Amino acid sequence: MKMMMSSMESCIVLICMLCCFIEAAEYTFDDSVGLGRQFDGIGGLSGGGATSKLLVNYPEEQRNQILDYLFKPNFGASLHILKVEIGGDAQSTDGTEASHMHNSWEENYERGYEWWLMVEAKKRNPNIKLYGLPWGFPGWIGAGTRSPYTNPTQTATYIIKWIQGAKEYYNLTIDYIGIWNERPYDVNYIVILRNMLDTAGLNHVRIVASDSGWGIATDILKNATLSSSVDYIGCHYPGTNSDQYSVQTGKQLWASEDYSTFNDNVGGGCWARILNQNYVNGYMTSTISWNLIASYYNNLPFYRDGLMTAVEPWSGNYIIESPIWLAAHTTQFTEIGWKYLRHGAGVGKLDDGGSYVALISPDNKDLTIIIETFSHDHSLCIRPALPKYTVKDQQVTINLKGNFANIKELQVWYSKPSYDNSTSTFFIQQKPLMVENGEATLTVHVDEIYTLTTLKTGSKGDYPASPSSQPFPLPYSDDFESYNWHQEPNNLAQQTGSYEVFNANDSTHGQIIRQLVLDQPVYWCGAEKLNRSLSVIGDPEWSDIYIEAETHIGDVNNTDGVFIAARIRNGGCQTFEADGIFFFVYPASNKIVLSRDLGTF
Repeated sequence: MKMMMSSMESCIVLICMLCCFIEAAEYTFDDSVGLGRQFDGIGGLSGGGATSKLLVNYPEEQRNQILDYLFKPNFGASLHILKVEIGGDAQSTDGTEASHMHNSWEENYERGYEWWLMVEAKKRNPNIKLYGLPWGFPGWIGAGTRSPYTNPTQTATYIIKWIQGAKEYYNLTIDYIGIWNERPYDVNYIVILRNMLDTAGLNHVRIVASDSGWGIATDILKNATLSSSVDYIGCHYPGTNSDQYSVQTGKQLWASEDYSTFNDNVGGGCWARILNQNYVNGYMTSTISWNLIASYYNNLPFYRDGLMTAVEPWSGNYIIESPIWLAAHTTQFTEIGWKYLRHGAGVGKLDDGGSYVALISPDNKDLTIIIETFSHDHSLCIRPALPKYTVKDQQVTINLKGNFANIKELQVWYSKPSYDNSTSTFFIQQKPLMVENGEATLTVHVDEIYTLTTLKTGSKGDYPASPSSQPFPLPYSDDFESYNWHQEPNNLAQQTGSYEVFNANDSTHGQIIRQLVLDQPVYWCGAEKLNRSLSVIGDPEWSDIYIEAETHIGDVNNTDGVFIAARIRNGGCQTFEADGIFFFVYPASNKIVLSRDLGTF
């Protein structure tokens, strides 16, 4: 009887051991069977709109630190691409950005801050690629219409002048140019733009189209002239999937705007997942985050939907959010021009959830593998909807073949965001993973990311903690005497219209700010429907607030009235519905009006 019980106990123990044992799934990484597509880089988008507004006047020390975290190689996010808005005097999500040509008869390349940002990015990484895209256009481009294609040659000239201005005034070479953000494209315009770029000696500038959906692919397939004009197909928020027509074109496919998600750890999970799965599922070779940095007031749309947060230039406080370090898992160990391995030979889905991609250097000497296991609920992006899936803890056996069969070890970088009260782990170098006879096994848990690489150049940049957060300082005043002409005033976040510093040219005033948009722009989202300019500052929760402004209405191209307001809400594309406390003055009619919204009078 005792012997029988012992045998049964042995069986039970054996069954339990079998239940608990996780068999390692094997994944082959082999460049000898051919390679996948060329990697085009990971980027961030400043604009669309005014998303970097508050960064400009940060204290120099903290501003330089922020820029290092974004652009410096082997330090933080180490981005490969900086995409910027070509300002069009139109609201484009969180504000308006100034055009280099408010009117057809003038050009000015001192307006706005995207020039400055591109220069700073290039200082840190001379190899970073620059990409320009318009959201809106000044009204004269549309000639009274809402279309920039009324005179396609004129619009192409306007865009080319922006590219040439970048070079002439800032020695910036623009690498990529887009058509019209998330709005209809025009085949004739794209062809004209390509021809005019070439005629202007700008053959190096590549066209990305159409910064919306994949629909342009069908036109490319049936129009050889369009096909030769477009270099990259750029789609926004593709949900990691392309379509059959875009793949059939043979063009490089980009998620030319993606992410747009609150930058907590769930947002970080979103970013890590799509950086891998945009290629695994959709063959997309570049992913660009909207936005680069959340640097706009918290009452404006999509607050904190950036790779990091910097909203207090008065205090210098900024926050390095999780997407910075989750980007580093890819950006610090790859460069534009590397190649993905082929699907099934270094790219694919893990058996128990998650994904992996592998890239190799052009000389075939270096290999980088990124493995992510982010669960559904911890990697939700703002859009589109994410179908349910499951992820489990698992063992992964890496089988290296081809040029990498004799590797002896791989450097390991690891992150695990926390979704409870425990401490998150971001971008930590672990001991090397030893490889024997081309094989190595790694245990991966849910909501983790690993980078395995032959490169030894990775680094987690670190600066002392930024100053503590402080509310907007009151009292506050600005006489605009410290600015250069044409500079946009600090802290005033223009929502409609475009404000610049000028000399008043009278004996009683020095420098002033002027609103310079004369006509309704070819607008992107309709904030300009009321034909009223608005710039906001500070906190909409202020109470018992005192506001004073000295104003002047000119004799030429003048307005019929001015206003000041407090506690304004509904900025961005909903500016035409802005509410608050508005005090209007109409000198010509000797009328004053107190209103609760912008559009009543």
